[in-house]
Amino acid sequence: QVQLVESGGGLVQAGGSLRLSCAVSGRTFSSYAMAWFRQAPGKEREFVATINWNGGRTYYLDSVKGRFTISRDNAKNTVYLQMNSLKPEDTAVYSCAGDRSYGSTLYYVYDYWGQGTQVTVSS
Repeated sequence: QVQLVESGGGLVQAGGSLRLSCAVSGRTFSSYAMAWFRQAPGKEREFVATINWNGGRTYYLDSVKGRFTISRDNAKNTVYLQMNSLKPEDTAVYSCAGDRSYGSTLYYVYDYWGQGTQVTVSS
């Protein structure tokens, strides 16, 4: 059974930073592509960033490029999302997801999901 648990969310002022973590149980974490998605109230779930199994390839939503960085530590079974220069429009519940294949920007490709962590950016 694979479980994903996010942490690191909270309330921050615009321009501030947060670092989200996603701890993954399971021996095959290092073979998964991982991603972060977010969902704001009244809006559809949105792709944020993805990283391949060894961290050698990443891809971002255009609006977060240059501000957010996805990374992973396979020794710790953890994926991270460093978020800098946060804006009020980044406010959402952020969830991590794992894919046993190559990963994607499409949420339905992912096999495993965490419960999510709330990020609120005040203006």
